[in-house]
Amino acid sequence: MTLLVISPDYASHLLPLATLATAWSDAGEQVVVATGPATAGIVAGFGFDRADLVLGRGSNPGVIRVEQQPPGEDDALRGFFDATRHGMVATLRYQAEARRIDLLWEPVDRARAVLDLVDRVKPDQVIVDHLAFSARLALTVAGIPYADVVLGHPSALPVGDEVYGYPPAWPAAFTASDSDLAALHRLCCDVRDAFTAEWNDALRVLSPGATPSADAFAEHGDLLMLNYPTALHDPARMALLPPHAFLGSAVRAEPAADDVREWLTADDQPVVYVSFGSFLSARDDVLAAVLDALRPLGLRVAVATGSATGLPDVPPDWLVRPYLPQVALLQRAALLITHGGNNSVTEALTAGVPMVVLPFSTDQFAGAAAIEAAGLGAALDPNVVTSADLGRAVRSVLDGTAPQLARAMGEELRRAPGRHVARAALMD
Repeated sequence: MTLLVISPDYASHLLPLATLATAWSDAGEQVVVATGPATAGIVAGFGFDRADLVLGRGSNPGVIRVEQQPPGEDDALRGFFDATRHGMVATLRYQAEARRIDLLWEPVDRARAVLDLVDRVKPDQVIVDHLAFSARLALTVAGIPYADVVLGHPSALPVGDEVYGYPPAWPAAFTASDSDLAALHRLCCDVRDAFTAEWNDALRVLSPGATPSADAFAEHGDLLMLNYPTALHDPARMALLPPHAFLGSAVRAEPAADDVREWLTADDQPVVYVSFGSFLSARDDVLAAVLDALRPLGLRVAVATGSATGLPDVPPDWLVRPYLPQVALLQRAALLITHGGNNSVTEALTAGVPMVVLPFSTDQFAGAAAIEAAGLGAALDPNVVTSADLGRAVRSVLDGTAPQLARAMGEELRRAPGRHVARAALMD
């Protein structure tokens, strides 16, 4: 049996998808990963075969840097980072506008490339990142069944009256005027309609006479897989989903290098781990505020700085690196301070670690709201929070009920690893 995995050329997308695929390789089956060149090393690290497939202009091998992006994409990233400094609505507006050009990149050409690839590989099963729209368009046109993996918050697939890009919830620390929210909602509706028209244009070229979509953002595969804990999902929303499986999390094995392992074993005190992921580490101003908040608390701290520069000095016994093995660090962590990306959230919960979340964009607001509502941590606005606010939040989370609640969720998630759930669902 051969499993084909289709992923954009981004580490944050490929890592959970490749982790799911280990259930197939462990069973002695072939795994072929179709993705771009930037993440070729990740594919090789998992021991999978790779087929070259570029699905967009940008890429990210693990820590994204503006200067490493192709012309045009570099300016788009600068614009995005600037928007995050103006708050939730400004960021969501910027991202909504960007969807007009970045989610269906050369859709007809890319769809045909996917179909050529499928013809060469002849897979028995296919797993596709939900955001790989041109790949899913191709499979839909050809009538090829596939599992559609939502790697972010479940609202990445809108249901009911939801509109893609407009958060169904956000934490209490975030406020906006009714007029600003109404304007954001209208923009998201306009982008949805324009995106759907583009999807339908490509559909007509690839399959004349095919039934057009009413909302291309709501299109989905034969089996929906959500990389998210069931316990955090609204039961009322559950009833609106198509056939699906909640994976809980897709946590990879990630050994630590010798120096990191030595630091972890040098002291048995719990660790506060800080990471803003592969993108948002560019907000070095917020990361600096976090470091200032932690310095007087007397805690053991590990910091993944990513692309951040100009950070303040920290105690010599802290572990500070551009990249750290997050899964390994979380095994020893008492708290994660995070931007709220879905990988970070699900990996922390699987390890039983509560969070202080500083969401900047997209589904991070909905994810942070769910963490807050479930009592698994605190959510703060990164653009207005002070070091004093952060220090109080850290102490409140560590001293409250969040650690106990997170430990209980971690035990539940570890009983049914996402890779096993995915294979069972696809084999059913």
